[in-house]
Amino acid sequence: MSRVQMITIGPGEGDQRLDRWLKRTFPQLGQGRIEKMCRKGELRVDGARCKASTRIEVGQEIRIPPLPSTDAPKPQPTSRVSAADAKMMQDAVLYKDDDIIVLNKPAGLPVQGGSKQTRHVDGLSEALRFGADEKPRLVHRLDKDTSGVLILGRTRAAASALTAAFRHRETRKIYWALVAGVPTPYLGEIKYGLVKAPGHGRGGEGEKMFCVHPRDMNDTPGAKRAHTLYATLYRVAGRASWVAMEPVTGRTHQLRAHMAEIGHPIIGDGKYGGSGQDNMGDGWGSQLGGIISKKLHLHARRLLIEHPVTRKVMEFTAPLPDHMAQSWETFGWTEDLAADDPFESLQ
Repeated sequence: MSRVQMITIGPGEGDQRLDRWLKRTFPQLGQGRIEKMCRKGELRVDGARCKASTRIEVGQEIRIPPLPSTDAPKPQPTSRVSAADAKMMQDAVLYKDDDIIVLNKPAGLPVQGGSKQTRHVDGLSEALRFGADEKPRLVHRLDKDTSGVLILGRTRAAASALTAAFRHRETRKIYWALVAGVPTPYLGEIKYGLVKAPGHGRGGEGEKMFCVHPRDMNDTPGAKRAHTLYATLYRVAGRASWVAMEPVTGRTHQLRAHMAEIGHPIIGDGKYGGSGQDNMGDGWGSQLGGIISKKLHLHARRLLIEHPVTRKVMEFTAPLPDHMAQSWETFGWTEDLAADDPFESLQ
């Protein structure tokens, strides 16, 4: 039996649940035992009773009761990332330092696990330790089929600061897309709210966002306000356009739902543009046909964010994925044709 321990939460260990900190510090402790120690008042935070879900901060003192010496540490999971996946993840790195890693996320790779998703960025990020004690942490999301800039925190403190920056809209994200038809006016904004319709699968698979007119927001339960800026950069006659988009809010499927709502769905978007619908030049249909890929043409091109430690504003740009680069080549477009900030006049 160990003695009573008094442990002070150190730098980089704050802003997390007590039970998660305990499991990292004492791997032999299970959730049931932690809950029991809380109920009995054996665990204390700054001398006060606490719950397993209590959030702890740097500088707080945790009282740990005697722990049985017979509890053997639980074996730690080993990485199961294949050599091919590890190379894929490391090749996707755009930038890294001691605090952050920036990826050009491949299209088709989910960010997190979910229904029937066992291979995802969160799991494969084991390959991105580069000598660190822990794998990088997710701080924001991209849809499975959306490629582009994805930033991760390499320390708990960095991840917490980055998460707060996204939550408080202290970042700028610019996306590129190929859409059906030609949006007019060429520079505009979309302010339809969004409400989620439940999916049909056992785990809610297939959920879809529906647009709500601003005048109907107060009468639509569950509707959330959403705001997107868009700029039409180049076009192919009346059939398709290269569009830049900046989400002012960050709702699920916001860009895809908004563009479809104004009659210009993103090419390859079977959920919001109709996978079987051909674009006949009338501004609708998510497929162009011919040699244009049927994959989703949506890419997180640019991210501006304040570094969580140096506080320097940093800018990251991701080159187009192969299927979009091939479409751009088909239309005679090159990446340098677009201004870095097509929304500069709106700022």
